[in-house]
Amino acid sequence: MTVRSGDERPAANSISVFFPCYNEQDNITRVVEQALTVLEKLDVDFEVIIVDDGSSDGTGQIADRYAARSGRVKAVHHRTNLGYGAALQSGFKAATKELVFYTDGDGQFDINEMPPLLPLMERYDIVSCYRLNRQDKLIRKINGWCWTKLVCLLFGMKIRDIDCAFKLYKRQIFDNIKVLSAGALVDTEILARAVRKGYCVTQKGVHHYPRTAGAQTGANLRVILRAFKELFKLRSQIRSGN
Repeated sequence: MTVRSGDERPAANSISVFFPCYNEQDNITRVVEQALTVLEKLDVDFEVIIVDDGSSDGTGQIADRYAARSGRVKAVHHRTNLGYGAALQSGFKAATKELVFYTDGDGQFDINEMPPLLPLMERYDIVSCYRLNRQDKLIRKINGWCWTKLVCLLFGMKIRDIDCAFKLYKRQIFDNIKVLSAGALVDTEILARAVRKGYCVTQKGVHHYPRTAGAQTGANLRVILRAFKELFKLRSQIRSGN
């Protein structure tokens, strides 16, 4: 489907936008303000959800201030850091609108690139984006490429960038699949289960920008080893219909 420049008519009447955050006090204000600006220009009912995954900095307090100030903003808190997958699960559970979009709270994506995805939902159930000119260290790029190739091989998918944190879903999908991953495997699990259920996926490139504040956590060795441990268990579960 070709999306014309400026043609950003939503394929639904409402959208939830959420940001999983862990220690993003220096980024979250900018990210949320940009989201509100973009969403207010759309002719659509919307909500913004900030998921604070047990941050030890001021992320949670900033989220609460936004929620107190605007009825369109929700703050969801984990008392302790539960992991990226748990943060995504909380965001999807808190979402109440027809479409649900998420991107990380680190500001490495421009939410102005979200509205052009909306018309695609007339024909698809999921838009899974991929990073253009990924702004990460070489080893992280290599690891990401290898991981994507591996999971696509195991689950029979053709996804260019499995863990790109810029995705749009029909919310009803999450009424029909169960998501168990609390860590880095979560994007793989969601897409693999959705594809298994027959949902249609399309892909679109989005720009990726350098992190200007805070620290990345996804390359943590413990996180990577946990993802590999869970990967083959997930494959067995999906193949057995669980």
